[in-house]
Amino acid sequence: MKLLTTSAPHVRTQDSTRKIMIDVLIALIPAVIAATYFFGFYALILAIVGVVSAELVELFIMRVLKKDKEFVPNGSAAVTGLLLALNVSVATPWWVLLIGVVFAIAIVKHVFGGLGQNTFNPALAGRVFLLVSFPSAMTTWYSPINKFFGMYPADIQTTATPLAVLKLQGFEAAKSFSYIDLFFGNRGGSLGETSIILLLLGFAYLVVRGRIKVMVPATYIGSVLLFSWIFYMVDPSKYGSPLFHILTGGLMLGALFMATDMVTSPMTIKGQAIFGVGCGLLTMVIRYFGGYPEGVSLSIIIMNALVPLIDRYTQPKIFGRRAA
Repeated sequence: MKLLTTSAPHVRTQDSTRKIMIDVLIALIPAVIAATYFFGFYALILAIVGVVSAELVELFIMRVLKKDKEFVPNGSAAVTGLLLALNVSVATPWWVLLIGVVFAIAIVKHVFGGLGQNTFNPALAGRVFLLVSFPSAMTTWYSPINKFFGMYPADIQTTATPLAVLKLQGFEAAKSFSYIDLFFGNRGGSLGETSIILLLLGFAYLVVRGRIKVMVPATYIGSVLLFSWIFYMVDPSKYGSPLFHILTGGLMLGALFMATDMVTSPMTIKGQAIFGVGCGLLTMVIRYFGGYPEGVSLSIIIMNALVPLIDRYTQPKIFGRRAA
């Protein structure tokens, strides 16, 4: 038998970055459809602006600034742009979203070295940047209009998100939002966070395709369920039920599509569990004790910064080597 000695990697696959990113974009299509239905045609415009502008910004950086004439878009910028669009309110002007896209692609992604080198999730970092820079646009929410071709802002009225009602008025007032409406998306919020059922549909597609780290969302959502249950047992009227916390805010969008980012989450199973629990704990601490009613974006970014340490201390032992 003839043995061939070659350099690593020895496991080959037909997958590519472009194929993976296309799957992610497909998985996000149901959320885009829901956003367009609940908030009108302007939501679709924001999604298109996010995708197209992100690809153009990256193309300019690679072809003009980095002089890479052979660069071909791989879809990673489009995913970042779409996720950022799904993280803003329908009250956000398109040019504000464009500024966020430039920050996410140019600063958060390419300043750190480009694809695979960024420390923080670009879409979430872009959302936090916009929240600090344009707080009014990013915290103005509209009631769903439940028709595809309604146009912002004439057809819709401002409203409070379920988490804002919980924080300011207590759980009794927040019960005005039925769990059915929360599950299907008939409530105010960011474009892509409202319809839980369609987010789960997209997530299921990624699981079937083998594109997702299931441990991260499982431990993230599970830890939110546990911590919220503990506080609910202490004071139900103040802290809200565990199911309410799972169905509201950006928890499902963040846990299913952003905390699972291949670049900014841990490599090991144990590390992914630690990462998910950390995200869940920080999310609930910010929701309960912070000035802002939502904590998903900040919690994931904080845990992104800890990923190198988590990977270092959870790496498996090398076979045949004694532990130090």
